[in-house]
Amino acid sequence: MSRDNQKAPDGARILLIDDEPQIRKFVDISLRAQGYRTSLAASGVEGLSALATQGADLVVLDLGLPDMDGLDVLKELRQWSAVPVIVLTVRSDETQKVALLDAGANDYVTKPFGIEEFMARIRAFLRNASGNAAADSIYDDGTLRIDFFNHQVHLGGERVSLTRKEFTLLALLAAQPGRLLTQSYLLRQMWGPSHDQDAHYLRILVGKLRSKLKEDAATPQYVITEPGVGLRFLAKDPH
Repeated sequence: MSRDNQKAPDGARILLIDDEPQIRKFVDISLRAQGYRTSLAASGVEGLSALATQGADLVVLDLGLPDMDGLDVLKELRQWSAVPVIVLTVRSDETQKVALLDAGANDYVTKPFGIEEFMARIRAFLRNASGNAAADSIYDDGTLRIDFFNHQVHLGGERVSLTRKEFTLLALLAAQPGRLLTQSYLLRQMWGPSHDQDAHYLRILVGKLRSKLKEDAATPQYVITEPGVGLRFLAKDPH
């Protein structure tokens, strides 16, 4: 990946809502070093006001705010904004993480977090929002090629034969690169609302898909599992 590809797309604006001064300073410096414009807020009310008046291309939202729970901030902003939201949390409870995603979070990062992975997730969402990733009809990173319209997949130039369910799962994930999709969401999309607890259906399908993509289950390159929560597609930069 070239250094230019690491830079912020067109000086995108990121709103950080976090009451910890050290976190705000650290993240602010890191974002600005990558060419992003930043807005900082120390409370939920301040953050919602900043989003409403200044706008943002992406929001980084802490859950532990002094005036209101971050989940309530998320629910409120989702009533009028579709901006991508990455939640910062020290909570490791999987039920809480699923609740965040179902309430409209695009992703979450558990504190303490590595800044490189954090930046990579931000870049993935902003690329997707600007239409440079799998939002187009074809995803192609030079190794994996997904033709969404014609339902065709190639790996290393060779056609990969996928079942309808396998392609649907891959397409659901690849259409939103970087976003963590919950098990219940995927199960409802794939098999209907009556199967949103049948996680074994998904495990079997993921295993088959990874096998056809020649992925090692221990170190997958594209289809990433967040245990007990869901799956995400890790998009690659073109060769």
